[in-house]
Amino acid sequence: MATLAVIGGSGLYALSGLAATDEIAVETPYGAPSDKIVRGVLDSTTMLFLPRHGRGHTIPPSAINYRANICALKKLGATHVVSVSAVGSMKESILPGQLVIVDQFIDLTKRRVSTFFDEGVAAHVAVADPVCPLLAAATAAAGEKAGAQVHRGGTYVCIEGPQFSTRAESHLYRSWGVAVIGMTNMPEAKLAREAELPYATIAVATDYDCWHQTNEDVSVDAILAVLKRSLDTTQRLLVELAPALPDAAKSPAHGALSGAVLTDRSQISPAKRAELAWLLS
Repeated sequence: MATLAVIGGSGLYALSGLAATDEIAVETPYGAPSDKIVRGVLDSTTMLFLPRHGRGHTIPPSAINYRANICALKKLGATHVVSVSAVGSMKESILPGQLVIVDQFIDLTKRRVSTFFDEGVAAHVAVADPVCPLLAAATAAAGEKAGAQVHRGGTYVCIEGPQFSTRAESHLYRSWGVAVIGMTNMPEAKLAREAELPYATIAVATDYDCWHQTNEDVSVDAILAVLKRSLDTTQRLLVELAPALPDAAKSPAHGALSGAVLTDRSQISPAKRAELAWLLS
């Protein structure tokens, strides 16, 4: 049975419409995830919800325990992961309030651990296409059914933050042809692939960063105002998506670790084996 894990970003700290909910504190080898995970049922689909910044938005992007978040969701049985993220639009055609179902990432983060294979075991997982195309297509279709203006595809450039871009940086990223800019989807997407979980992003455009000549520069107040207006649409999208999840076995994430681990299994220490037991059978 499919289990959809939703990672909520800025403005999305709870998931409405769930039945039979319970809150679960999950222990991982990497510490605690951002918050307790809410498990419930939406129609006949099991849902897991985790606010990546914690309820009350107490965790900035660079301090998020991305490894613990992905590990905890996998341990609770997640078969698909959908991230909801506030982003800045880098294209005139992507208006604030519209959704982008991204298909690529540029990772400019600097301070974050981006792999489960950091010491004692070497593994190289392919992330040429970090977004599952099947899950992305299903998410886009669900958004259209929910009445959202959806842009299918686009590159998300992920910066370290927590400051917004300088104007020079914003123009540089625009010259790369990116669609949106944000601070949270890396290394989240890379870790989801290492965990063999199909991953997709609902990027909610909230502003035009600071490149736009006729709009005010990005501000927290403006972002929150757009997020508040977009929340109902995002919730409806998830309702439409839950019963329409694609077969995880057909995702490029399925079997992503096959052949990726280079370390001789006999050379992996008992401590490292215990740490990765949730991931490497």
